[in-house]
Amino acid sequence: MTRRTAPATAPATATTRSPVYRIDDPTEHPRGWRKWNAVALFKIFLYLGVCFVCVAELPNQLWDADTQSITLTIGLLGLWRYGWWFTHAIRAMIYGTFVYPRLRMRGEAEWQAGWRPRHLHFMFTTFREHRDITEKVIRSICREVETSGVPGTIWLGSGDAYDEDIIANYLRRFAGHLDITLRIIRQNQPGKRLAIGLVLRAMNRGPVEPDDLIVFMDGDFILGPGSIGKCMPLFKVYPDLQAVTTDEEVICIGPRWIATWLTMRFAQRRLAMQSHALSGRVLTLTGRMSVFRARHLMDLEFIRTLEADHLKHWLWGEFRFLSGDDKSTWYYLLKHRSRMLYVPDAIGYTVEVIEGSGLERMVQNFRRWSGNMLRNGSRAIALGPRAMPFFIWWCLVDQRLSMWTMLVSPVLAICAAILHTPAYLLAYAIFIAITRLLLSLFLFRYARKVEIVYPAILYFNQLINASVKVYCLWRLAKQRWSNRGNQTAGIGGSGLLNLYRTWMARYLTVFSVAVLFLGVSLYSGLLPIPSANMVATLLLH
Repeated sequence: MTRRTAPATAPATATTRSPVYRIDDPTEHPRGWRKWNAVALFKIFLYLGVCFVCVAELPNQLWDADTQSITLTIGLLGLWRYGWWFTHAIRAMIYGTFVYPRLRMRGEAEWQAGWRPRHLHFMFTTFREHRDITEKVIRSICREVETSGVPGTIWLGSGDAYDEDIIANYLRRFAGHLDITLRIIRQNQPGKRLAIGLVLRAMNRGPVEPDDLIVFMDGDFILGPGSIGKCMPLFKVYPDLQAVTTDEEVICIGPRWIATWLTMRFAQRRLAMQSHALSGRVLTLTGRMSVFRARHLMDLEFIRTLEADHLKHWLWGEFRFLSGDDKSTWYYLLKHRSRMLYVPDAIGYTVEVIEGSGLERMVQNFRRWSGNMLRNGSRAIALGPRAMPFFIWWCLVDQRLSMWTMLVSPVLAICAAILHTPAYLLAYAIFIAITRLLLSLFLFRYARKVEIVYPAILYFNQLINASVKVYCLWRLAKQRWSNRGNQTAGIGGSGLLNLYRTWMARYLTVFSVAVLFLGVSLYSGLLPIPSANMVATLLLH
């Protein structure tokens, strides 16, 4: 059965339809030891063999008298960063091997005993999405409602009649036998946040009770079989549990290197999420798909935080957030000391359609992700370690530190090559190749398949991500989101105030990078620390 609520504005005029893409059904990749086939092992041994030959035959400048202090600095910094990575890996293994399986058994016992939530609400927004993607999303929702036996309502935050018609027609043709209702809320202002706010206000006027479960999901996210069923019992096991987020995999329509980069990032995500969940919190409630208890979502404070989240900045003044609705929901629950968990065996598939330049899309994603992290990280840190488990608080602090520490070693290597010998860069490259392979061995545990290019992608991912964070640090108001109409905020404009802000951001970026170069050069001994006599001589002349 479908039902259309009164739209918040007049129906949209005819729009240009999106290109048609045929999306293959998601396929399950080999897990565990099955992905370690002979080809993967051969590539790793070949990689190690090349590294061994390079270490044995090429000149080693790492421990020369002029550069050994640089090597020691890079090594000590590496021990800290790799130690932190190893800590996450151990915590993730504990959660995935011991903690979560016990939690899953308790949840399955409640489910077998007959417990069910009263109602499932699926809240998602979409804007001129590709037809095949939208139909697969709705099909996955219908499957979850049917297999769980829990009545459901789809709350669609819509900006265009094109999407509404696709969804309504699909439900009319294929879901007539299900206890599922469609409610369409047409937004009257642009932006995903306002669309979600309108849906939540409609829910407040509807039959939603505090212990109902609300599934937040994007219009391009396909639920995996049984994913909702694996999340629901956890809310019975933990009465104080307010939200869970799930595993993700990517279906990429675009360049293969982009697909490999995204699969590596999702492997990183699995490792980090399991580590964080061991403390009963996560660092983001992923907007692609998370499940919430309705109690907090019905509060006006929550709705206003989500639809009108903003920041007061000393340079950019007060500005609203464009994207990052998942960070706003996370911050609200973190502030209210709510339990949040990660469900590793509940999977969904996000569809990434890369049109145009893959590199440009990659940088745009980094700017959006990094900007959302920076805008929310500072206020979350300000809550203090008493508002959350100390490990989670320190993870937030580490996010701010890592964007600088990642840049230290390449800066040192470049300085050593300029001031001493270019051969140092060759030795540094071998060092990076070996260490990133060691880190990749941890990632292979969480990746769907073993990719020998992970070490190189991992290093450049870290380097580009750190550089983009430094750039975004002084431009928090400047936001761009290629989805939902290629929205922008805080970009361009006129007037002396905007001109001052733009040039001040450029100055602070150059200044911070220069201080980084100077600081690491002085600390490592590449440049001598000026004595009082040297300073006096320079001032007199």
